Amino acid sequence: MPRISRRALPLDTVAMARFLIGTELLHATPAGVVGGRIVETEAYPPGDPTGYARFGLTTANAPLFAVRGTAYVRMVYGTCLTLDLAAEEEGTGAAVLIRALEPTRGIDIMCANRPASRLRDLARGPGRICAALGIGFERNFEDLTTSRGLWLQGGRIQSPGIVVSTRIGLSRDQHRRLRFLERGSPFVSVPP
Repeated sequence: MPRISRRALPLDTVAMARFLIGTELLHATPAGVVGGRIVETEAYPPGDPTGYARFGLTTANAPLFAVRGTAYVRMVYGTCLTLDLAAEEEGTGAAVLIRALEPTRGIDIMCANRPASRLRDLARGPGRICAALGIGFERNFEDLTTSRGLWLQGGRIQSPGIVVSTRIGLSRDQHRRLRFLERGSPFVSVPP
């Protein structure tokens, strides 16, 4: 399947979050290529009061203001890394959070990265994705449309449909329907 080019990525955060369902996220590690089909995303459009870009451009969130498709690897809760992608024009802060994957490649490597995890739980949640795929801070600011180390692959596999739901884990603005999930996937982080 072909890589997803920048031109193919919608120039709108919500549209991009929906578009990514069914595409593959792949990571080249020293042990081999690992990855899976994206089955859940969340959109954090410009001006979103819960997004990491809400306070404007800083050194820490600069990848969210880069060209769409740029990786933002962030530590959350002091324990795990998560992966967001810049989702608008360069200079406009917005993100799509990759929330869950269905493992498809390098499953043995992913199992070694997350021992004692069932297949269903390997990449079910944003922190688990980075742990299973071995994504670290070295991938921060990486352009997924040109990188040989971390990329999106397309030719979107036919999916049974997309469910739209409210985002999870937020203390405010919970009513907005900005979470996208593959209908019926057992790999989503929290069923709608």
